[in-house]
Amino acid sequence: MKDVFTTGEAAQVCSVSQQTIIRCFDDGRLKGYRVPGSRFRRIPRDALIEFMREHKIPLDRLESGKRRILVVDDEAEILELLGDYLGADPRFEVRTASTGYDAGLLTGAFKPDLILLDFLLPDINGNVVCKRVRENPELARTRIIIVSGAVRQAEIDALLSAGADEFVRKPFDLHHLVGRISALLGV
Repeated sequence: MKDVFTTGEAAQVCSVSQQTIIRCFDDGRLKGYRVPGSRFRRIPRDALIEFMREHKIPLDRLESGKRRILVVDDEAEILELLGDYLGADPRFEVRTASTGYDAGLLTGAFKPDLILLDFLLPDINGNVVCKRVRENPELARTRIIIVSGAVRQAEIDALLSAGADEFVRKPFDLHHLVGRISALLGV
């Protein structure tokens, strides 16, 4: 367990930019110290926990250091492919769900940093999921990437308006998808 964090590490744990952490440190809103003889800032674990509580940032992010991804798709092959591929990446902790109902249960318990969401599930569509995630203050920082093959531009626009961060068309390139995930999560 880490006792002292750099500003970059604190930013990753809190899902904010490093500049935000530096500003909070320099303004005195985040306690810490400068490394003697340098401009580097260090944040003790207790100070980071206090900051996270004040800003309602889930503390479980502090424990694993991995970014949590929930993959929701009714195609077993897609779940297996993405679960295995993303799960092999040491930056990610991955859970999968094949229905909107299961995704809802997992979202509440797992509190994902990012949801990879198929637009057309057997029991719900992506618009409804996006709206529900965006209405939940505990999931305010959760990113959503909609993944689908048969969607018109008007539906994509509606999904983005409902709260999706991005849309990726099936079939997708795994390297491109991981690049988008990494960019959205800042890892």
